[in-house]
Amino acid sequence: MIYDVIVIGGGPAGIAAVVYAARKRLKTLLITESFGGQSIVAADIQNWIGDIHISGYDLAKKLEAHVRSFSDVVSIADGDRAVSVEVTGCKVGGRVCDFEVKTAKGKTYTGKSLIIASGARRRKMGVPGEAEFEGKGVSYCSTCDAPLFKGKDVAVVGGGNAGLETVLDLVPYAKKMYLLERGNALKGDSVTQEKVEAQKNIKVIFNAEVLRVEGEKFITALAYKDTVSGKEHTLPVGGVFVEIGSVPNSEIVKEVVERDKQGQVITEGKHAQTSHLGIFAAGDVTDDPYKQNNISVGDGARAALAAYAYLMNRKKSLLADG
Repeated sequence: MIYDVIVIGGGPAGIAAVVYAARKRLKTLLITESFGGQSIVAADIQNWIGDIHISGYDLAKKLEAHVRSFSDVVSIADGDRAVSVEVTGCKVGGRVCDFEVKTAKGKTYTGKSLIIASGARRRKMGVPGEAEFEGKGVSYCSTCDAPLFKGKDVAVVGGGNAGLETVLDLVPYAKKMYLLERGNALKGDSVTQEKVEAQKNIKVIFNAEVLRVEGEKFITALAYKDTVSGKEHTLPVGGVFVEIGSVPNSEIVKEVVERDKQGQVITEGKHAQTSHLGIFAAGDVTDDPYKQNNISVGDGARAALAAYAYLMNRKKSLLADG
């Protein structure tokens, strides 16, 4: 079977792409390990338009239900992961191609167009001790692990929205918190910053470059350098929450489309078009600077509409080519 469009990724961008493709009656395949994307671990999302409060889990369930409502035109390969993309069967001087997607379960799917909405994953610090103490004090998910640090002193690395939200997740549990920011100012939303600054048990440390995680069986300390004075400091903590951004899940198309230095898929903004005709991209995997759920949804809708237009032109090109 050849699908009209294959969508890789079950986060907000991928789901929006599937919904819009289905409404155009395109034969669509969604390949995803799970639904919801990175936000599935969020306890309380307050900026999802239409819901004043919603958990990441509930949002994921709503997204999944919406996709499954189009079962007449949408097939779902869930619990699976795309591992490679190959361009095949090119015609009309290379302007019309098919795309073969192979998955971790050994499946192979072919589509006339492709939407990459594979999102991103948490960035790691890459310092000594981080890998050794992952799950033994180093965490990348405050929603998952905050209760484990009740009564302990903890450090949060990263002063963006994710770091600030992690601090708020830890408020009911941690005894004292240190928020380390590499720059000289917090980067999160003003509203969230105000909530963090209102907490009495937090100390914000600017110009902090993390050097290493220390411990024995579990974390006992975090060492950092003051980038202004050059002095090294050690914080006695029982936990470290890392929130320093994300890495795009774009490896599967690195030989097929152009990416920037950060590995983000480069897109032409108006039509979500990548450097390869027939391949579109949406959401956190792209070079769009604003990594937000609502923006990802718009990206996904745009990509699906652009894919539909491409498929109409593709059909005309093939007919004209005989």
